[in-house]
Amino acid sequence: MSLVINRVSKDYSKSVTALNAISFQVNSGEAVGIVGESGSGKSTLAKVLLGLESYKEGSITFNGKPIAPKKRSLLRDYRKSVQMIFQDSAGALNPKLPIWKSIMEPLDNFKEVTPSFLAGKNLSRKETAEVLLERVGLDKQFAERYPRELSGGQKQRVSIARALSIEPSLLICDEPTASLDVTVQVHILHLLKDLQKKMNMTILFISHDLRSVTFLCKKVIVLRNGSIVDQFELSELYHQDRHPYTKALIQAASIQ
Repeated sequence: MSLVINRVSKDYSKSVTALNAISFQVNSGEAVGIVGESGSGKSTLAKVLLGLESYKEGSITFNGKPIAPKKRSLLRDYRKSVQMIFQDSAGALNPKLPIWKSIMEPLDNFKEVTPSFLAGKNLSRKETAEVLLERVGLDKQFAERYPRELSGGQKQRVSIARALSIEPSLLICDEPTASLDVTVQVHILHLLKDLQKKMNMTILFISHDLRSVTFLCKKVIVLRNGSIVDQFELSELYHQDRHPYTKALIQAASIQ
């Protein structure tokens, strides 16, 4: 698997440039972090990568195939391989549906997909959801509950279960822990790290929190005012050539 972003730019107006010639690559099995403060272009980048927003210049290819927001057939195949976890787990779940039905939405949308955990098994839709709940550390009894009956951390685990249902090649996480308290943040980060290791999952983790990024990711991209100002392996975090903005983020995060 390979996601290649080549000089992608996005303008909201003549005076507002959200992304400025962004270029990077995510390869199979990698956990890549994109970090930057509010207004750096992180959320815009996530929407562009999902095909939810168009871009002015540049190109995005996934496994060698171009991804263009206006070509629905290409986007459907792409979204079969790419799933997203959003910051607002409550808003991502239908309050009128029991949890198990929300978890099954990707598999219902892509009926042609048979994930490996279903191979050779004759499970009902609800039983399939229960298997996914257990994968993210929730008891299967949660299947019949509604979002209002779950804590923030539990809702985020449900969102992760839903994203994993079709075994995507790439999981994009857009500030998935930002709305959670510190203790729950740690649990979700440990869950993602464990899943990434067990499933050899490819993760693009977008966050304002450098501590979270450095915990989960081996490659770090620093975004500021719509531009990439730094890009390095985690082992090079304290290299003297780090950009001043990266050094400021390190100091602010008090990473030892």
